[in-house]
Amino acid sequence: MFTLVDMSLVMLAAAFGAWLWHGHGVRERAYALVSQQCARQNLELLDDNVAFKRFAWVADAKGRKRFARIYGFEFTVTGEQRHPGSVTLFGMHLGHIEFAPYPCPEPAVDEPPPIETQRSAQVIQLSDWRRQHGTDTGTRDQSH
Repeated sequence: MFTLVDMSLVMLAAAFGAWLWHGHGVRERAYALVSQQCARQNLELLDDNVAFKRFAWVADAKGRKRFARIYGFEFTVTGEQRHPGSVTLFGMHLGHIEFAPYPCPEPAVDEPPPIETQRSAQVIQLSDWRRQHGTDTGTRDQSH
């Protein structure tokens, strides 16, 4: 026979399953928020993953303590070093995203062409100028 205790256990198991299912949706939301922020800051989210770290009571923007899920992730700037980060969610709402300090890459500087290329370009321009102004006779003045 199905008793009240059995029904309570089934409902408790169902509630726990629903809570786990909701937690999966929260993790997907955390991943989406982190990947968007990494794209905005030109960072690469490593492993395309966020991992649950812990539950905590965290102060929100108004200073109230709220129950939060904290997820961790790793990112890179140059592709050589891994840097940790974390994202805090209050339910499905973003608390904050933290990135560990990382070195900013130097902006690419356009290098001038090699000297030989510059010199040959100047010679071509000088000969073009001589032809345009009629001073290119093809021979040198040897009247000295």
